[in-house]
Amino acid sequence: MLSCKDVTQLISESMDHSLPLGKRIGVRLHLLMCKFCLRYERQLLLIRETVRRFVATEEKPGGAPGETLSEEARERIRKFLRNPQTALDKGCGRPTEEAGAAGD
Repeated sequence: MLSCKDVTQLISESMDHSLPLGKRIGVRLHLLMCKFCLRYERQLLLIRETVRRFVATEEKPGGAPGETLSEEARERIRKFLRNPQTALDKGCGRPTEEAGAAGD
């Protein structure tokens, strides 16, 4: 039986290249019994997919995430970066519920 350390190493390797049949079977058997290694595999797959989507978005013209902010949002960020304490005193950066509760 493979240890968790072995399995996490093999899961990482499997992201780069195909594992031999024996190792693949060993990993799958381990994952049937170990929820922690299964969680690790799912997290690694999620990270991989997230990075792929981010790169695909970056490659599209006008698709960079920073370019989707409204001018109003950009100005709020500029003001905050110029003087963070004043912005915090005025309620900038607080979640909407808190900002609404403070005004009640």
